[in-house]
Amino acid sequence: MSILAIRAEGVGKRYAIGAPRAPYGSLRETVTQALTAPFRRRARGRSVPESDTLWALQDVAFDVRPGEVVGVIGRNGAGKSTLLKILARITEPTTGQVVLSGRVGSLLEIGTGFHSELTGRENVFLNGAILGMRRVEIQRKFDEIVAFAEIERFLDTPVKHYSTGMYLRLAFAVAAHLEPEILLVDEVLAVGDAAFQRKCLGKMGDVARTGRTILFVSHNMGAVTSICEKGIVLEAGRVVFSGPAIEAATVYLNQFSGAAEPRVAERRDRTGSGEVRLTDFGIQSAKGERLEAIRNGEAVRLVFEYETRDGQSARNVEFQIVVRTEAGDLLFQFGSRFLGRRLDRIPGAGSLVCEIRRFPLVPGRYRLDAFVVADGVPSDFILWVAPLTVVDGDFYGSGYRVFERESRFLIDGDVGCEARAGDGGDGRS
Repeated sequence: MSILAIRAEGVGKRYAIGAPRAPYGSLRETVTQALTAPFRRRARGRSVPESDTLWALQDVAFDVRPGEVVGVIGRNGAGKSTLLKILARITEPTTGQVVLSGRVGSLLEIGTGFHSELTGRENVFLNGAILGMRRVEIQRKFDEIVAFAEIERFLDTPVKHYSTGMYLRLAFAVAAHLEPEILLVDEVLAVGDAAFQRKCLGKMGDVARTGRTILFVSHNMGAVTSICEKGIVLEAGRVVFSGPAIEAATVYLNQFSGAAEPRVAERRDRTGSGEVRLTDFGIQSAKGERLEAIRNGEAVRLVFEYETRDGQSARNVEFQIVVRTEAGDLLFQFGSRFLGRRLDRIPGAGSLVCEIRRFPLVPGRYRLDAFVVADGVPSDFILWVAPLTVVDGDFYGSGYRVFERESRFLIDGDVGCEARAGDGGDGRS
């Protein structure tokens, strides 16, 4: 039997409910804790009542051969990120074992190793070291990293002054230029414009073609099926399917049939500093009436309740929504960044509202992601905040219903005929 790149046998991870832990801990802090863990006293003999524990993973077993690209997919809270942290040796399993053959690199929380007061140049070296690169390796790849991130002009500017897009491009560029035998990647295509997402996906494809082993966590089924050969589907901490990526995507999408998402305030599968934290979501008409579905062509308000961490006001806040198909394909984004402004100061609690005057999608079911930045630092990012149901609202006033096979977007425009000068008539019909 050939040597396996990854073998997981009976892996389980148990957490004590109510145990103190920072929900927004950075990757740097997590790595520091992992490195100092052998020197801290552990209460291995102390039992925890089963009723006060949560099993994030249970009896997870799978094999990955060298050179395979495997998508790890599942609903929010299924255990995907916990599994990757165990594989990256950041978190220890409660039961079972993982055997890896080769150097491991990981991109688990994009940009969380950055220091806001340091420049882009300094953060390349800092983040590269956190992700396992030697200094000589970073120097050798430095120009390539900077060129990929497209931030040459701002290289010696502190990253706290970067836009969200610049911040994300630099973070991905550092991680994407690792050269490990095994690469672990947690959702990196969720935020950013379409061009940046295509660039990231192309880079992931390049890495895959070099023969390196990749485990790729994503909610974007288009990305998973295009670059992955196999898929592993997790549900409630257990493997429910392992096989071809296309079949895995079908199993994953079927998990959403009739299922309800947990309340926003209860979501633990979120990233960011937590300075501004989303707590609830609702859809309203232009008059403020609560809606269960959106009629295309009509005005809609997407309302997110929020709280700041200390109850004080927050400054320089950016808010953005991302609307996708149920398979995870990007349809459109909208928010303060597109309007060229930030919210200078928001109170300690309130509502962030996106108003769309004529909702432009054909009837169907979609998904909504939300992203908040406070003072240049990602504050709260939640994938699949809620499903969106769109029904026909007679967008064109013609009685004609447009279906997804014809178009995804409805265009606010007109069609007519203009006669050339001298051809007679009034010139337009």
